[in-house]
Amino acid sequence: MFAVDRRMVDSRMRDREQARARRIVLWIYLVATVAAVLVAWPFADWHPLARTALADLVATAVVFAGSRLLDNSSIYDPYWSVLPIGLALWHLVDAPPGASGARQALVLALVLLWGLRLTYNWLRGWTGLGHEDWRYRDFRTSWGRWYWPGSFLGIHLFPTLMTWLGCLALHPALRSGAPLGLLDLLAFVVTLLAITIETLADEQLRAFRLAHPTSGAICDVGLWARSRHPNYLGEVMFWIGLWLFAVAADPDAATWTASGPLAMVALFCFASVPLADRRSLRRRPAYAEHMRRVPAMLPRLRRR
Repeated sequence: MFAVDRRMVDSRMRDREQARARRIVLWIYLVATVAAVLVAWPFADWHPLARTALADLVATAVVFAGSRLLDNSSIYDPYWSVLPIGLALWHLVDAPPGASGARQALVLALVLLWGLRLTYNWLRGWTGLGHEDWRYRDFRTSWGRWYWPGSFLGIHLFPTLMTWLGCLALHPALRSGAPLGLLDLLAFVVTLLAITIETLADEQLRAFRLAHPTSGAICDVGLWARSRHPNYLGEVMFWIGLWLFAVAADPDAATWTASGPLAMVALFCFASVPLADRRSLRRRPAYAEHMRRVPAMLPRLRRR
């Protein structure tokens, strides 16, 4: 009886600590949002993209201050999923008269669905202020006393730049008055499929980890049987979908907004996938064979 009561007390304490940690993160992001708006909004004569870039930098600096104060770079992790929501709302409020309301509603709904789901997925996997992403723990070891300068540049500022580039597509997509067309339908299908793939991949991985708590197990069920990183595939597809909305809204924007999806493809192909694979090779003896059988992102229709 005493052991059961002790476990219940420990569980309640963990729940309270997690709730406290989430409130702290929420306050940091609220302060970051207010600071970004107060600094960037008065510059009405600036180009909208320059204003969002300034707001983005200010918000990143505030979140980094929170990360440094709490000695945990994972405070920044939700930024990836909440920034597009903030930028979408900014463009909506700042949009000129005559912008396509139908496209605005469609794009905003998809960005909200993607961002809120991804944020929720992070929240349920983040156990509190003592939990920091494994990549950042590795960086602490390899970077030594340069960890925090490196954290600002590599963990905070660089992803901010990448996300801002991905969100360039929101400028024409949410501000153009062009009517909906067939390319918008394709953009909708690609973006919704991307969110579906990410959702299924995350749920399948979560269920697999609960059923196989040992660190050497390799997830090879569902989408993971045909792609080593289906969640990354869905992420790249999401940014391509936003780009298609931009092209549908303004074909002249096709070139300069393409830097967003191209940057994301480069990030996941040359950074995220190799990092995750190297870690799995260290922790899972059979992973080298798994890599030979299963492609990195683009799925193989038939299993070997």
